[in-house]
Amino acid sequence: MNSAAGEDPMEPHPPRTVTVSYAGGDERRGPLTMGQANMIRCILRDDPEHINNHDVWTVPPGADEDDVVDALRTLAERHEGLRTTFPHAPGAAPVEQVVAAEGAFTVTVLDHAEFPEEPARSAESAARAARAGRFALDREFPLRISLLTLRGVPVHIALASSHAVTDGSALAVLREEFHALLAGGELPAPAALAPLDLAAEEASPTGKRKSEASLRYWERIIRTEPQEMFAEPRAAGADGRARQLTLRSARGARALAGAAGRTGNPEATVLLAAWCALVAHRAGQDSCVTAVPTSNRFHARSARSVTTLSQDALLCLDTRVPSFDTLVRRTWGAALNAYKHSQFDSVRLWEMIGRVTGERGSHFARDVVFNDVSVLPATFLSTAHREHEEAEPELAWGPFQALPTRMLAFTYETSPRLHISLWADPALFTPDEAEGFLSGLVLLLEAAAERDVPLDSLTGVTGVRPAVRGPDWAREDGCWVSTTAVRDALSAAVGGLPVHVEADRESGLTAYVARGGGTSLTPADAHRALMAKVPAHGGTGVIAPRRYVLVESPPAEPARSDAWRRLPIIEEGTGRGRQVRHER
Repeated sequence: MNSAAGEDPMEPHPPRTVTVSYAGGDERRGPLTMGQANMIRCILRDDPEHINNHDVWTVPPGADEDDVVDALRTLAERHEGLRTTFPHAPGAAPVEQVVAAEGAFTVTVLDHAEFPEEPARSAESAARAARAGRFALDREFPLRISLLTLRGVPVHIALASSHAVTDGSALAVLREEFHALLAGGELPAPAALAPLDLAAEEASPTGKRKSEASLRYWERIIRTEPQEMFAEPRAAGADGRARQLTLRSARGARALAGAAGRTGNPEATVLLAAWCALVAHRAGQDSCVTAVPTSNRFHARSARSVTTLSQDALLCLDTRVPSFDTLVRRTWGAALNAYKHSQFDSVRLWEMIGRVTGERGSHFARDVVFNDVSVLPATFLSTAHREHEEAEPELAWGPFQALPTRMLAFTYETSPRLHISLWADPALFTPDEAEGFLSGLVLLLEAAAERDVPLDSLTGVTGVRPAVRGPDWAREDGCWVSTTAVRDALSAAVGGLPVHVEADRESGLTAYVARGGGTSLTPADAHRALMAKVPAHGGTGVIAPRRYVLVESPPAEPARSDAWRRLPIIEEGTGRGRQVRHER
């Protein structure tokens, strides 16, 4: 087809906006669901390009623009979640949701004389671009929709969505219903709970008991397990940004299937066990604490809800077992327990975390996240870049993104290729080390497909080496602690006074502070000052001492612990509250 003079056929025509009105619903108002409150907290904090969702829907042949618009209108009228906004005062987080009876949204039509690349890839690019910018929770329709057409013929829907309204499963429901509508099918009446009905169920006595049980489960882990997986010297250089690294490997898929078949466990369990084993090995920990987001769609009444049901399951997996097969068996039960306790009031959860970490003298970090979305209906993420299948394994780097964690992984598919994207803090992982971690994961699966792998052989099997810590590092309440880092942080917190910190297995971490005669500093004052600094030292091995000892002046040989112990004590005590010692 010849283009007009001066027109670039590879460029889309100027965008055209179509306003779509809907009506006929019920206006309702009520409290947030637990999933909404949890996700809104993340939305207000995290990079929108990272927290927003996107998807691409194929428009079947024969459907015109009016058909597409009518189907989208039907979805808005059908699902209260799509008609929901979250009013709130400036600077405050929403506490309620409002469902509109009628309203309107827009569809941006991007018509092309020719697509600059394969049409599906163009749609993927448009959907990703729409993720930029925060959704206005109090007024914006939760879907940013573009219709890509070829000389007026609809080809793809590209959309970004607010995570306050949809998670990956909700988008899959919408995609399925969109296709059914365009195929001329009749949709049954919605059987799943609407968000406001779910909120009422969560507020029931049964819902409250579930939430309380989840808070107790989380508290046990927060109180006794490592506060940060990557407490090591290199963590001090983090700037909160990481590049996306994507692995696609047919070898990995075959190995995962082989390991699952040999051990008699589901692929998801085997992959989670391998992930935890390698993370704990790299971090030099003997347990892996990782957030495992789950959509909480365990019941028929919520399976097809168009709302965000995603909340963290907190998995704590003790890796002190002799072999991989034993770890896989342990993973199954630990994962079920974590998923069971993944419905909670997120406000109360973080209040509990603040209280417990204050008592423990630490700072909890959600620094490892493993999100397996491979069980969801296929999304466009799992079909892109197929032309590179000959590369094995294929490793591709993407752009930098803000990272609220130290290590984040998404598993998009496990067959016919293992497809994982990893964001690893560059302060902890050089590019070669990040690539080596994903390659090592494939090597571990390949070994596990053939035999039961001893966990003390992970360095040799995977090439991944544990973190290196100097002689000033010790364990305190199950956490790696740097006495040097604690000393420096405490000295800075108390105005530069001389400090000495030592670790003892029986008495725990003890800090000596040379108070001098010109200050009335107490142990409680020292503790409060340090705790105000602890969040700023995340990952660098800082945890509050169990005991503060105030002395008049430093000894003549301040580097010697015995010299500090011989000094006359002015006052001693602790600011830490209830403790549960976790011996390793």
